[in-house]
Amino acid sequence: MNAHAQIAANLIAPDTSGMNFYRADPALTDLLRIHLPEDLFNHIEPHLDRLGGLVGGPLDEAGRMADKHGPVLHQRDKFGQDVQWVEYHPAYRELENAAFGEFGIHALSHRKGIMGWPSTYPVTAKHAFTFLFNQAEFGMGCPINVTDGAAKLLSNYGDDALKAKYLDRLTQTDMSKLTQGGQFMTEKEGGSDVGKLTTSAVQDGDHWRLTGEKWFCSNADAKVVMLLARPEGAVGGTKGVGLFLMPRTLDDGTPNHYRIVRLKDKLGTRSMASGEIKLEGAIAYAVGKLDRGFVQMAEMVNSSRLSNGVKSTSLMRRAWHDAMAVARGRVVFGQRIIDMPLARRQLMKIMVATEQALSMSFLTADALDRAEAGSQDAAALLRILTPTLKFRATRDARKVCGDAMEIRGGVGYIEEFATARLLRDAHLGSIWEGTGNIVALDALMRAVGRHGAEAALAADLHARLDDSPSVPQAWRDRLRGLADKAIDFAREVAARSDNEGDARRATSSLYHVASAIAMTWEAHRIHEQRGDARRLLLSRLVIDHRLMTPDPFAVIESETQKQIVAHLLGECDVSMEEASRLMLA
Repeated sequence: MNAHAQIAANLIAPDTSGMNFYRADPALTDLLRIHLPEDLFNHIEPHLDRLGGLVGGPLDEAGRMADKHGPVLHQRDKFGQDVQWVEYHPAYRELENAAFGEFGIHALSHRKGIMGWPSTYPVTAKHAFTFLFNQAEFGMGCPINVTDGAAKLLSNYGDDALKAKYLDRLTQTDMSKLTQGGQFMTEKEGGSDVGKLTTSAVQDGDHWRLTGEKWFCSNADAKVVMLLARPEGAVGGTKGVGLFLMPRTLDDGTPNHYRIVRLKDKLGTRSMASGEIKLEGAIAYAVGKLDRGFVQMAEMVNSSRLSNGVKSTSLMRRAWHDAMAVARGRVVFGQRIIDMPLARRQLMKIMVATEQALSMSFLTADALDRAEAGSQDAAALLRILTPTLKFRATRDARKVCGDAMEIRGGVGYIEEFATARLLRDAHLGSIWEGTGNIVALDALMRAVGRHGAEAALAADLHARLDDSPSVPQAWRDRLRGLADKAIDFAREVAARSDNEGDARRATSSLYHVASAIAMTWEAHRIHEQRGDARRLLLSRLVIDHRLMTPDPFAVIESETQKQIVAHLLGECDVSMEEASRLMLA
């Protein structure tokens, strides 16, 4: 950057261009060290470091260009044949090459040997890459996720012939061999109410013919699609829905019998092609038991909800980086923004929500890893953590990205900066894979009311407090009491259907208490490793600012609160002794 450009940037405030987003995020490193075996952490760190540099540089620019120059649907090829194809900007292909090719994010849980690791990666490690990559571009997260999900469904439920034909290509990192996946569920008749779908399936020899219309199909030109349809003669509702695999191209090389009617003109995720699909006798193959289609697809949806929570956390972290670049780099009224009390309070709100989501993402990913290893307790814990994370983190992302835009000011509203795109993209999270109401009901009325999963959460939270001996007993006792209250409140809401109106509030209470306890446990572990207890201070702020209702007519910015925020906005470690003093002040 030349001198004139540097002066101009300083006047407006610098952005994150050139930042290594892995090196700028010590919390990510700390949590990975806690949740991963040492040898795996040591192996992936150089790759995360490389991805962090790309995300702050060329991939960030590619994300901006791909958002600006979205996909275009063509109805014919150059010879006048009715062959549909979607044209993507070269920047989108650059993002694909990094996500699917170099880092293989879609295949980390399925394919051995990626980035030189002899086995597959646990979900916790996979989502470290998800978290970093999506700070450059959110839209690509969907093709990554649905390709991963399609491979998981096929691996778990497909017969040997289907696996032999499609599974290897879904998990390829060689771009010339890769087959991307799709998930076409939503119909005009019912989005979340899947039982209303009208797509029909008629058996035709060894395959099925699908007829109907899918209304919101992301990665619309995917080569392998997982979708739901009702077999001829099946009962109504979700029990009569089957799961099918539908290839884009038939064995003879001709297009399958479905077409993209149009691409959606979306608020955000503009880089990625979402479309409306008309099925006109499309050939498809049954996956698993026909009367278990909805249950099987729900497994993919739950994985997607975790991924969705991680990606919303990613947006918040990117917004945080941008806000801090402004706060540290811009001088107004003779002061840096970060030194102004009201600005510090706003930065604190951005930071707390972001760190909560990071802790809860790792907590949920760890539960999934343990559940897949056979733990029934972890499976029950996952049942309640997944919708809880999805509900709160995706909603917080909208507020955090908006507040970060406000920290930058007027130019933050201009599309040349990342903040406008972050805010547009953030609004998808709380809609995709279930709106806020749907996932709150899933957490409360189903996970708690039907499955009793809150008992697993209570046991896990109590165990984490017991496993944090360096933390003051008084603070652990307070958190233990709040956990019990949140669990009791959730049970009370779930006990009666006419309490449904409190489901969102009860889900938020579970999220806030769980994240505060997770941060306390993390602080103990990090303190043991390198002597820093800052996450304990975050735990205090979660309780004070996100769980407790303040007196609207009282001054609440105490000297203790100011000291806590000063420690958290600084770059120095905090001893357990100092953190404990502030916790109990």
